Amino acid sequence: MVFLNLNVKVSDEALKQIAIFGNGDARSSLNTLEIAVLNGKKSGKDVVIDDEVLKQLINVKSLLYDKHGEEHYNLISALHKSMRSSDVDAAVYWGVNRMIEGGEDPLYMSRRLIRFASEDVGLADTNSLNIAINTFQTCKYIGLPEFGVHLTECVIYLACTPKSNSVYVAQEKAKKLIKKTGNLPVPLQIRNAPTKLMKDLHYGKDYQYAQDSPDKLTN
Repeated sequence: MVFLNLNVKVSDEALKQIAIFGNGDARSSLNTLEIAVLNGKKSGKDVVIDDEVLKQLINVKSLLYDKHGEEHYNLISALHKSMRSSDVDAAVYWGVNRMIEGGEDPLYMSRRLIRFASEDVGLADTNSLNIAINTFQTCKYIGLPEFGVHLTECVIYLACTPKSNSVYVAQEKAKKLIKKTGNLPVPLQIRNAPTKLMKDLHYGKDYQYAQDSPDKLTN
């Protein structure tokens, strides 16, 4: 995020503390700086990042968490598996708070919840996708640390709601079939026929309109 219209006032010492808190991860430091600006004391176009704001952001000791290494994938796996098993306590602990305290990008976590809503919940509760997307949008609006409660709420919902992987299974079966059979031609009866020539070639011939059937089904 670029704050072109703001006059941000931050001391060299505060910038140093933010850099130290990032532990060598420039993206983490930039995220912390962005959150500090969003939560700074505002007066018109002036934003002051004082010691009080900074203390709220960096006074928690970072947990062992390599956001680009094995522990990153271990924790996101723990989140998915805990929600899939409807283990609320484990999902909240491993997937939310451990990752937040470790400095994970909240937008990344939100994107994983959107994926879970379709892959593991799917048609069993189609509203779960709306909730996950709303959570992602909320994260973009308010960021950490306030966003943690919204992320936790979404994780609890996804862990508690009924599950179905039918959408994921259907997609995977279709992908395997396409790899096996290649470019199969579309049957004539369900082809589009916008021209007379296409109709003469029997495009759309014998197509049965499902809406005219009592059961809305055709052969």
